[in-house]
Amino acid sequence: GDVIADLNEDLAAEQKARVTYDNLLRMIDDPDVCDPIKYLREREIVHYQRFGDALRITQEHLDSKNFYAINPAFDKGMKR
Repeated sequence: GDVIADLNEDLAAEQKARVTYDNLLRMIDDPDVCDPIKYLREREIVHYQRFGDALRITQEHLDSKNFYAINPAFDKGMKR
């Protein structure tokens, strides 16, 4: 539901995956195993960059009528 929160979670997931691949590459010597892991690691980096771009664009387009951040107008008329 919250685009900014979702994109931040996506960024974190990509970083966690990259760290996992880094750790695997430290332990593995076989080039036939390392090469695909290196490819996957590079892909995580690209995904991280794209999610970062999406977050930046989203934040640039926020305004007072947004639904991504706190907007008191949404609370009007709600019964508590």
